[in-house]
Amino acid sequence: MSAARTLPTAVKHWPRRLLQRWLVLALAAPLALVAWAQTESPDAMVRRVSDEVLNILQTSRTGPGSPEVMAKVQALVLPNFDFERITALATGVSWRGATPAQRAQLTEQFRTLLVRTYSSSLSRYQNQTLEVQAPRYSGDKKKANLRSLLRQPGAPTITIDYRMAAGAASWKVYDVSVDGVSLVTTYRDTFADEVRNNGVDGLIRMLIDKNQTLAAKAAA
Repeated sequence: MSAARTLPTAVKHWPRRLLQRWLVLALAAPLALVAWAQTESPDAMVRRVSDEVLNILQTSRTGPGSPEVMAKVQALVLPNFDFERITALATGVSWRGATPAQRAQLTEQFRTLLVRTYSSSLSRYQNQTLEVQAPRYSGDKKKANLRSLLRQPGAPTITIDYRMAAGAASWKVYDVSVDGVSLVTTYRDTFADEVRNNGVDGLIRMLIDKNQTLAAKAAA
């Protein structure tokens, strides 16, 4: 698919509020990006992983969107987010009607978009402090909500909530909310519009085009 394809308005002009929330989310994204080791408390894990990702960006000689940085960030992100579940939730009812091949493409492209957004935005944050609260578990201990507070000098505190599910070997993040606005819900509206107009294949093309645009900007 050529990057020259005319992009839908929703792709060319992502809502300002969404972009702002993504920038905030980018700093908080590493908070739950590794397996939750039983010997490590959640707040210690959050700070350690955040430091690891920020260190990658601060010490790299290439830009945040470079292949080098992308590979390192992906090594932290990919194993610990349930991207298939996130994509299914964001796609909504259209996911049930998608073929296995379409589901695989949707998951791959949405994963690429999220990871690229993280890596290109993290380096914009400085002098923020992070307060992580104790997780709240479901009755069967198979799900947990983790709240963190991002405090910024001269700006309101931002609340970031993670929804996680226990996997076979570790906890997996399947949704993130910034100041009460869910990542899944935000994308669901955009995805639903695209599927309504152009079908599931149109949504796949939309994500491919967006990723190509971001890749070109990173290479420029």
